[in-house]
Amino acid sequence: MSSPTPLPPPLLTGVGVGPGDPELVTVKGVNALRRAAVVVVPVLATGERGRAEATVLHYVAPERVVRVVFALNERTDRARREAAWDAAGERVAGLLREHGSVAFATIGDPNVYSTFTYLAQTVGALVPGTRVETVPGITAMQDLAARGGAVLTEGTEPLTLVPVTAGAAALREALRGPGTVVAYKFGRQAAEVVAALRETGRVEGAVWGSALGLPQESIRPADQIPANGELPYLSTLIAPARRTSRGGKL
Repeated sequence: MSSPTPLPPPLLTGVGVGPGDPELVTVKGVNALRRAAVVVVPVLATGERGRAEATVLHYVAPERVVRVVFALNERTDRARREAAWDAAGERVAGLLREHGSVAFATIGDPNVYSTFTYLAQTVGALVPGTRVETVPGITAMQDLAARGGAVLTEGTEPLTLVPVTAGAAALREALRGPGTVVAYKFGRQAAEVVAALRETGRVEGAVWGSALGLPQESIRPADQIPANGELPYLSTLIAPARRTSRGGKL
């Protein structure tokens, strides 16, 4: 009498779905979304459709998409944020136990400032033996560079990526150095970012964008960043390296 075939281990896949334009999801990403039994998309506590969900629905039937609430906009109440994270992890772990395979759709890339990193750690602890895979996605800086006319790197230039969620000090330091500097999530510190660009002489050639790939997108030179008021949270800035001649860095 033959022994039963063992079941494959549960599979949690983080799928990068790009910055917002559904045409920027890779073929591998689409296949991973369609192959999973359930596709999880993160939403705010308000329950409104997020950017990841809007992209996923171009490729996956709505009945296979499950919204899971994350406190993505919580910055002050740590206890509330952690409670929301615990609840989200439990929800995804339950889906994984029930269905065996779950894909988590994240904007951009799952290994670049992504919610998926923390989710995978939580679910792995709740469902021992879980196999975790990721599918890379197009990032906001790549999309902005392509359509804003900003070359990210040449020759031996370094590339520095800075999240501005904790203030502009790290951005100022990076702007004083060589190479191209990219700032993520700077919408709430727009005035500080403008000041840092001016102080370091990096305004010329810099470009910023928000809501990339969406109807309300904005792509403009950095000298048009509104210094007063708040930009969308997921705004992106590219300050290209100082270049004096063609091929000078090769």
